[in-house]
Amino acid sequence: MSGRETRLKNVANSNVTTKKRHAWNTTVFMKQAMAISGLFFVFFLVFHSYGNLKAFGGAAAYNGYAHHLREFLVPILPHEGLLWILRVIMVVLIVVHMVSALYLWHRGGAARGTRYDVKKAVTNSYAARTVRVGSILLIFLIIFHILHFTTKTFKVGNNAAYASHTMVVDGEKIPAMPFDMMLTTFSNWWMVLVYIVFVSIIGLHIAHGFWSAFQTMGWMRENTRKPMTVLSGLIGFAIWFMFVLPPLAIALGVIK
Repeated sequence: MSGRETRLKNVANSNVTTKKRHAWNTTVFMKQAMAISGLFFVFFLVFHSYGNLKAFGGAAAYNGYAHHLREFLVPILPHEGLLWILRVIMVVLIVVHMVSALYLWHRGGAARGTRYDVKKAVTNSYAARTVRVGSILLIFLIIFHILHFTTKTFKVGNNAAYASHTMVVDGEKIPAMPFDMMLTTFSNWWMVLVYIVFVSIIGLHIAHGFWSAFQTMGWMRENTRKPMTVLSGLIGFAIWFMFVLPPLAIALGVIK
């Protein structure tokens, strides 16, 4: 091989390397950012949905749980310190997740036919086909959820339930609003329906996103694809089930 041919080969190899580096810094990086942020949301929702089940223990159990979350690691952290840390992390990751999703949707046409594409049977699943529309609706429902339960801007049911009042649990006065807000909210059948729609979208999103995250991170092999598909569906269903149980129980008079 002549010196000129060697130089041309080196230039070609350099161009290929540059293109690969550019691809890693865009599409692949965005997929990984979306996958990691999505997995954080899954773990957060597992604990959040589990915490909601405390409502079956009554006002003392549920309010006590909510109180301890606000007082976690006090005085190392200030009052509600843990919750504010989680809120900031959630906001950052939501932005990362949304920006990544918008970028990938924009590049979706160009990405067709790449090795990242999954089997047609999976990409054509109901969850995959509805995840984009569901994501848009989910944003509005999350905003409503925050304005309702966190900031109390929107009140559903008895306004007195949202006012500051306390109850005594184990000799300590703690806020009694969390349980009362849940009780008065889901005593309205239409809010139960809205909430079921809300968590159904979340369940579908998780069922599709959990599988996709493992695919993106390269943690899935051909022999684990079917088990992971089943596991993703079970996780989505479990979170949906845990979220739906308390509102239904309140509507049916099981939780009072």
